[in-house]
Amino acid sequence: MLDHLGLAVSDIERSRAFYERALAPLGIHKTMEVGPDETESGGTAMAFGRGEDAVFWIADKERPGEGAHVAFTAKSRADVDALYNAALEAGGCDHGEPGLRPNYGPNHYAAFVYVPDGINVEAVCYAAE
Repeated sequence: MLDHLGLAVSDIERSRAFYERALAPLGIHKTMEVGPDETESGGTAMAFGRGEDAVFWIADKERPGEGAHVAFTAKSRADVDALYNAALEAGGCDHGEPGLRPNYGPNHYAAFVYVPDGINVEAVCYAAE
């Protein structure tokens, strides 16, 4: 159901140091970093997980509390498209049309919508089509 969760932070390096240390006892470590030229917000994003998973993200350039992000796993690219359209019809606002996001992975097909409370909701599919 859930693919990943993201939170906005005020200081990316302070937060990186905190989460690296705090999550280490659970076997969770930084698995990925995406630079400002590759993110929707123009900030730096870092992922944490086990192995190579990228499950918990932190990012700067958005206001903490307002930069919340949750991604739902979709079974197909058509399901990503369907969630995007349904969310817009339900009152959401576009934050990224359905499409490939190769900066996040070779088959990262996603769409982003701000829900009425301002949370950034994503549908994502990793299937090659």
